[in-house]
Amino acid sequence: MTRVLSPWSRLGLRMRLTLLYGGLFFLAGSVLLWFTHLLTARALNQRFVVAVASKVTGTPQTVFGGRLPDSDMLAQRVRTNVEQGAADVLTDVLRSSVIVMVLVGVVAVVLGYLVADRALRPLDRVTETAQRLSESTLHERIELRGPQDEVKRLADTFDAMLDRLHGVFDAQRRFIANASHELRTPLAVNRTVLEVSLEEPAASEDLKALARTLLGTNARYERLIEGLLMLAQSEQELAARKPVDLRQVVRMAMEQIDLQPRRRKVVVHEDLCPAVAHGDPLFLERCLVNLLENAIKYNVRDGEVWVRLREEEAGVSVTVENTGPLVPPYEVDDLFEPFRRLGGDRVRSARGAGLGLSIVRAIAVAHGGEVEALARPEGGLTVTVRLPG
Repeated sequence: MTRVLSPWSRLGLRMRLTLLYGGLFFLAGSVLLWFTHLLTARALNQRFVVAVASKVTGTPQTVFGGRLPDSDMLAQRVRTNVEQGAADVLTDVLRSSVIVMVLVGVVAVVLGYLVADRALRPLDRVTETAQRLSESTLHERIELRGPQDEVKRLADTFDAMLDRLHGVFDAQRRFIANASHELRTPLAVNRTVLEVSLEEPAASEDLKALARTLLGTNARYERLIEGLLMLAQSEQELAARKPVDLRQVVRMAMEQIDLQPRRRKVVVHEDLCPAVAHGDPLFLERCLVNLLENAIKYNVRDGEVWVRLREEEAGVSVTVENTGPLVPPYEVDDLFEPFRRLGGDRVRSARGAGLGLSIVRAIAVAHGGEVEALARPEGGLTVTVRLPG
């Protein structure tokens, strides 16, 4: 169920703080103006209106036209005039005060925005660092300097969390790399023994058939270990970057793959534009080899593969599209997980280790790029790798 946000919640924190500062200023200004108006009116009534009226009443009267003017009427008239003048003065003061409060309030809102922007700037730095982070950039830290306030403690806590995550990922990568290296030696020995037994003239056909079966199984395990080692290496930060001609890398990758797997011919269509990316050429070549192998392996008889290379405004993109079995859209994202295959299969190692697309994503992320996959309605996948130029 989608939660409907109020207009206030849709505003950013900076704008909400600005409006809060401005609202509090106008509220405090209105209360101050109201009290000032009451005190001024009271002072005018007590010290001016009453005082003037009493003086007029107590002033000796002179004869005019042979009759004494009515002192009460004179005092009432003077009092009325004074009260009217005081009311006019209060109105003018109130009007001027409101105008000044509005003008100062606008200045206060602007200053409130600047203060909120300065106060939230460290949080923006925390957010920008968090957005840049990935498994290959966990070495970055915020290292916020300043007083030990709430924002500084938040940044320090975030740095401590990154230290722990960095240690965990490093330990995981070291374990995978060490385990892969340790397992390669016995498998290499097994392969040698099996190959020697196949060349033995005295070996029976049954023994040779068993040796060929074991040799195929050994080869699949070797590919699995190589994939694990490549996955561990591709998730590490790139030590150096240099310009790489992706069109040449794509052609070198195509020379390494078999276009007729299991005697099923696959036609590859090329549409390669000049494009240059910055990164490690060996990793980028492995990324494209895995994409092409995946597109050819999971294809249909007399299938097709389209390879497109484009230079975009934000970098370059490589798209590999293939015919093949129907892929449910909800399973597309799972294909990038290690050891995952179509239909959730984790057993049929004869079809691969299930690390191809995982390595593709790890290499793309290590280069600051991204991978997007879409299921074709007629079957197959469209995988696009975007890399910064």
